[in-house]
Amino acid sequence: MREYLNALKQIMNNGNDRNDRTGVGTRSVFGHQMRFDLRESFPAVTTKKLAWKAVVSELLWILEGSSDERRLAEIHYGDSRENLVGKKTIWTANADKQGADLGYSNNDSVKELGPVYGSQWRSWEGMNSVTDQIRLVLNSLKNNPDSRRHIVSAWNVEEIENMSLPPCHVMFQFYVHNNELSCQLYQRSADFFLGVPFNIASYSLLTHMFAEILGMGVGEFIWTGGDCHIYTNHFDAVKEQVKRKPLQGPTLVMPTINSLNDVLNTKPSDYVLANYEPMPSIKASMAV
Repeated sequence: MREYLNALKQIMNNGNDRNDRTGVGTRSVFGHQMRFDLRESFPAVTTKKLAWKAVVSELLWILEGSSDERRLAEIHYGDSRENLVGKKTIWTANADKQGADLGYSNNDSVKELGPVYGSQWRSWEGMNSVTDQIRLVLNSLKNNPDSRRHIVSAWNVEEIENMSLPPCHVMFQFYVHNNELSCQLYQRSADFFLGVPFNIASYSLLTHMFAEILGMGVGEFIWTGGDCHIYTNHFDAVKEQVKRKPLQGPTLVMPTINSLNDVLNTKPSDYVLANYEPMPSIKASMAV
């Protein structure tokens, strides 16, 4: 994860100070790329603790196609929503603010977010049809691995205004070579301190899942960002993190999965980062 730390330094030292939607303010650069070899280790940040359970929970929730934050809570906490009143997830603030402002159901049982990631991945609404992009891309990878069209997009222009948060990780593409699966993500807006380590881990896990389903090995995960920024209220946390030297990355241990349905029947505890010994957490507030 040295590439990640170097990117933090680059933004801090060379970025442009800008206003932003949240009113907090950022320092940003436009355009950056990082590459991670998934054959060597799993790219979990070691200079602070990664919220791994939250990473897995959100990915399973998105793959399920849900847009209800309370369903994410059920997956994350392993309990029914009736027993989770007051329990928060990484999407609670967006549901309670933007989701509620859009007029969606927002109570102890349902916190609707609108047509966010899960809806776009699993039930993209076109002019005349609904498309399950995940099953489509898995089928494409299996039957035509050399194709250049292994793409999933969350940027559905017709539905952006109905989303509680327009997608930050906009689209991803797969690439097969020597029976190894690689993935490249394009992220239009990248909160480099809080969000990017989470996104790197999430899409690396997705690549491992798909490779397992397809009977392939893993290759690289390539992260490409547009507006790469650090919020002004994260500056002190970033200065602390870049002083730390990254440790050896962990190894991903996960269940045997042969289909998407198998994935959807797993739970967060089924995915383990072996030998993951990160440095202490560095707290910072999420800008909403």
